[in-house]
Amino acid sequence: MTRDENNEGFVRDTPTDGKRLEPDGGSPAGGSGDGASLGDLLDGDARPRWLNDILIIVKATIVVYGLFIVLGLAAGLDFNGIVSTLQQVTLLAASFALVVLALNLHWGYTGLFNIGVAGFMAVGAYTMALVTAAPDATFPGLGLPLWVGVIAGLVASALVGFVVALPALRLRADYFAIVTLAAAEMIRLVFNSSALHEFSVLGVELGTGSGQGMSFPNLRNTISRELLYVDGDPTAEPTLFGRPFMAIGDRLELSISVVEGWVYTVVLVALVALVFVVITRIGNSPFGRMLKAIREDELAAQSLGKNTDRVKIKVFMLGCMFMGLAGIVWQGRRGYVDPNLFLPIITFYIFIALIIGGSGSNTGSVVGALLFAGLLFEGPPFVQRIVDATFDLPHPPTVYDGAVALADFDPIPLLGYAVAELPNLRFVLFGAVLIALMIYRPDGILGHRNEPASPIDLTRERAPSEREPTVADGGENDE
Repeated sequence: MTRDENNEGFVRDTPTDGKRLEPDGGSPAGGSGDGASLGDLLDGDARPRWLNDILIIVKATIVVYGLFIVLGLAAGLDFNGIVSTLQQVTLLAASFALVVLALNLHWGYTGLFNIGVAGFMAVGAYTMALVTAAPDATFPGLGLPLWVGVIAGLVASALVGFVVALPALRLRADYFAIVTLAAAEMIRLVFNSSALHEFSVLGVELGTGSGQGMSFPNLRNTISRELLYVDGDPTAEPTLFGRPFMAIGDRLELSISVVEGWVYTVVLVALVALVFVVITRIGNSPFGRMLKAIREDELAAQSLGKNTDRVKIKVFMLGCMFMGLAGIVWQGRRGYVDPNLFLPIITFYIFIALIIGGSGSNTGSVVGALLFAGLLFEGPPFVQRIVDATFDLPHPPTVYDGAVALADFDPIPLLGYAVAELPNLRFVLFGAVLIALMIYRPDGILGHRNEPASPIDLTRERAPSEREPTVADGGENDE
């Protein structure tokens, strides 16, 4: 059984009693099932794979949104506050989804255990900052347009991936992971170095601010306003693209900041969808099947004459480029970048999201990112804010003080301490979720899905006109 789910269908692991296995979403002939009943269409037996995947993501989104809406209403948030909260959760989930998809290309498809994800995100974010920051800023940059900075960040991330891949890909498993982790920490320490606080290249003054970080044009504000207003001027008329957003905002009485936030979020969601399609197409291509062959048995792939080193370098560079893109859109919304935003814990978060969704599954990557960002990462601080605003709980300084009160049959101080420490206690929640997954769902939510080796349905009976002629067919004029 393989871990991937990116072809047209997957083989069910159920007894068939002599019947051939069907791809999910297809008829025995491999089509959409002309004789499928309405019930089959509704229960998923005859739905195409892409529609099933969309429905899975939509259902997960509804669950996350529903929980935040219920909590927001319980806390007395107004409509604008609830919509703003949903926008922030969606933005965070989309940012995680982008980098989890990139990691899935490395680990899920190719078996490359890359735990230096945060470093490649930092390369993309810092490159864009250096290219777009104003020349007269406290820590100057080149002052080029944002689109130039984004392209430069992608290229730089891919090139750094190439440099890291050359020595690292000679290693396997844990040793490869150690090299990528070391590379990520070296990248972070370079950006944190006082030598790059301010420096000059060919007479051009630049600076990263080292540990202080550096500011650059806010990607969120720039993109939102360029799409919403003519010439990006908030005082001007809305553009053709921006009119529906402004109309909805006026109708629902949303603030301008919430509308602008949703515009950037929609752009980011569209970017995630594009990367999803690209990686899925890669998985269905001959190159993608080569990646899976390397993951399953690299020696066997080499014995068939395949240059596995070249393939791994290509896919490593591609994945690093997507990680750089994730760093750009994630930190670009703040207009500020700092080495401490790319600590190794970021890579840990991304792996948790991929493990939740299921390694090898693009749909699982998106679902895992959504559930992690919404329920595990953003959920506990949101609950803490709601409880603090709703109840007047005591906040003992230590857990010992809360335990002493509990011994006197007063659980309120301990509860108050737990609520105050919810942002830190979420790490305990991370561990509990991972333990539960390892026991009950080791492949993740969707990691159990697998697919036939061929991207086409080999069970479909081809018409004689579609088949190549063979010797057994005889000649056209045979009597």
